[in-house]
Amino acid sequence: MFDFAWPWMVLLLLLPWLVWRFVPPATQMMQGVLFAPFVGVYQHENLSSSIMSTRKKFSLLFWGAVICWILLILAIARPQWLGEAIELPETGRNLLLAVDVSGSMEIVDMDDGRSNRLDVVKQVAGDFIQRRRGDRIGLILFGTHAYLQAPLTFDHSTVNTLLQETVIGIAGRETAIGDAIGMALKRLRKASGETVLVLLTDGANTSGQVSPRKAAELAKQQSLRVYTIGVGGGPREVRGLFGTQIVNTSSDLDEETLQVIADMTGGQFFRATDRKTLEAIYHQLDEIEPALKGSRLVRPVTELYIWPLGAGLLLSFMLAIYVWRKAASYG
Repeated sequence: MFDFAWPWMVLLLLLPWLVWRFVPPATQMMQGVLFAPFVGVYQHENLSSSIMSTRKKFSLLFWGAVICWILLILAIARPQWLGEAIELPETGRNLLLAVDVSGSMEIVDMDDGRSNRLDVVKQVAGDFIQRRRGDRIGLILFGTHAYLQAPLTFDHSTVNTLLQETVIGIAGRETAIGDAIGMALKRLRKASGETVLVLLTDGANTSGQVSPRKAAELAKQQSLRVYTIGVGGGPREVRGLFGTQIVNTSSDLDEETLQVIADMTGGQFFRATDRKTLEAIYHQLDEIEPALKGSRLVRPVTELYIWPLGAGLLLSFMLAIYVWRKAASYG
């Protein structure tokens, strides 16, 4: 469907007529003020008659200028071609995933000795991202420092790809939980709609400029719900040279702080000890924060102003050559 973005600009077509109708000619405005001794040159019979004749007003130059003006106004009105309407799902929710990539995520204790913690998280969280149809999703990675890996976007495939390419230690070997929340607050400050952060870690805050509890207070002030997930296998028996002993590979996990963060911001704290429990947590998040609430119709827009604008520029260039050749012939 053809349309104009600014149809009122067509009123500018009348501007030359208004100037001609209401603005006095320059000869009348300057009469008796300036003395131009060279004006007699233009009183030559042939040249004078060609300039002042009625026929000259409707010459090729006149109509060329009119067409140039029309093309310019059409370009200013921004002609567009609107494609077929497309239905896009949306929730208005901004969902950020903050994933711990510190050194401890390389421990192999969540998948029967087959994959380390980060690999399990990438697989399960990747499936979660693809299910969030309609949400704007972003990705934060944190270790010693926190940084934004992917801004909020509907392009879930790209976010998932960036997550799958993540490697342990890319942000440092320590854990900055408070800075991760601070990064989310910074990115969601100007975002409209509901804001949710899902923070996953396997340790305690050992780095960063902001403490987790202070960051949680700021999140509460900005109405950011934070869901925290603590990952890592539970206590288990390990056989050694001196018999079996109980080993807790998740002894560094600060469950108390993660619980406080979730409680302060209106979220929930979850504990994942293996792949199955982590999958169940993300499915539970799907129920708590439903992905699809509605949709909107949009039409792809193709801008066409370049065509009248280009035609006008080409015609004006041709008219300039025409005037130059006429002036040269008189010279």
